[in-house]
Amino acid sequence: MKRPKKLPIGIQTFREIREDDCYYVDKTAFALRLAEEGKYYFLSRPRRFGKSLFLDTLAEMFAGNEPLFRGLFLHDRWDWQQVHPVIRVSFGGGVLQSLGDLADKLEEILRDNAQRLGLSCDYPLADRRSFAQLIRRAHERFGRRAVVLVDEYDKPIVDNITQPEVARAMRDGLRNLYSVIKDVDAHIKFAFLTGVSKFSKVSLFSGLNNLRDITLSPDYATVCGYTATDLDTVFSPELPGLDRREILRWYNGYRWLGEGVCNPFDVLLVLKERQIRPYWFETGTPTFLIDLLARRQVFAPDLARLATSADLLGRFDVDDMATEALLFQTGYLTIIAADEPVTGRWVYTLGFPNQEVASSLNEALIPSLGLDASKALGNRLSILAALRDQDFAAVRRHLNGLLDSIPHDWYRRNDLDRFEGYYASVIYSHLAALGLDVRVEDKSSRGQVDMVLFLDRQIVILELKVVENTGPGKALAQIKERGYAARYRGHGHLIHLIGVELSRQSRNIVAFDVERDTVPAASPGGTGGKTSA
Repeated sequence: MKRPKKLPIGIQTFREIREDDCYYVDKTAFALRLAEEGKYYFLSRPRRFGKSLFLDTLAEMFAGNEPLFRGLFLHDRWDWQQVHPVIRVSFGGGVLQSLGDLADKLEEILRDNAQRLGLSCDYPLADRRSFAQLIRRAHERFGRRAVVLVDEYDKPIVDNITQPEVARAMRDGLRNLYSVIKDVDAHIKFAFLTGVSKFSKVSLFSGLNNLRDITLSPDYATVCGYTATDLDTVFSPELPGLDRREILRWYNGYRWLGEGVCNPFDVLLVLKERQIRPYWFETGTPTFLIDLLARRQVFAPDLARLATSADLLGRFDVDDMATEALLFQTGYLTIIAADEPVTGRWVYTLGFPNQEVASSLNEALIPSLGLDASKALGNRLSILAALRDQDFAAVRRHLNGLLDSIPHDWYRRNDLDRFEGYYASVIYSHLAALGLDVRVEDKSSRGQVDMVLFLDRQIVILELKVVENTGPGKALAQIKERGYAARYRGHGHLIHLIGVELSRQSRNIVAFDVERDTVPAASPGGTGGKTSA
């Protein structure tokens, strides 16, 4: 839907692409449903996903700003005479580094609300009692209960997560603020809190046990972000000249147990700039995240397919940061599968949402693997050319050079028993950082293959083994014995089988066996001729 630029912005999830036009994605059906179904809500979404703009929608709806909603889903379904005072609390701007900063910010927020609503408070504005009094007096003056909207509720904590003492102090200070919502329940019509991280409700929301968390509700899976349908309808005038499939491959794939969505920040920028780039990733991936993954020795291939429980996925606090929860809540992993092996007990499989995250995060992890990032790019481009030319002797030479570049000090400081996973991480990150479609431990009925690379019209199946004194050929033999190629024959692509064996002693490749799979798709088994690179 196109609307003139002169209309006030902020009532749907949309952004300006051209100077003379705005594109609107109508999210008002979600706003109506929330208002009709309940009272207290919490939503976690990654940064730059449209949370603030959705709060704008709620604010204008409850404030009775009817002209903004003409032609939208909500307009003829809402009583515009029911106007409620709206109190906005946002920690989205700036970085707060101390309790003093937090007190100053609270004073600024409450002063702005009091002035806008024409109210006064008897207590110091940074005092939680002023927040409670503001809600009560808003109810008294307007004759209708207040609406409380809290944006980026957790930002003061997340901004200080590498300084646990400061983060805990922020958490305690915010707990005092949010406890007010429970204390003045009789004066509140509706409350909605958003954030990036799902901190424990018990520790942070202090008794607000009727807060409905819609983060993983399929009904609200697309409350933020753009669906593929939105791309094809709302933004269709901007698509000519762009590769729709590549836009979806790079930016789609975020899932919260419902329909997948594209990262809205990326979509808007690719439509404006007309080129695919990791826009979202470039806006500020926290260095502490990369450092944390390195300290915990999380291997990159594990991130592409990570199983976790519902409890672990939702557990996140200053003193207990589960890796899975951190990566999921910040948007670097998403739910790619959900299973209920026992009634009421869910197991989620996490993975990279799209190509942007997979390639960018792997590139950011390269220095933590002991590699020189400046040299790695040139080496990756050479490997890409060799793979496209099916020059596997060159692929081996490049991988040998890659492994040779790892400082010996790395081996001294790390667990030697984890070499196989480490080597898999080095090779996987090296390829994934190029933006290639690399799948790890792709399951079949006969087992799991280490790595599968899809490139042009060829598929490369890669199995890694760290060997002691055994003879060469073990890795390739496993690919053949377990029939890893069978599930890919229906693609109609050329399939290469590569068995890579690495020596714990020499710390490099001792066997690199390559074989082309020549079995027709309908055949039960067999292999083609073997070569050695």
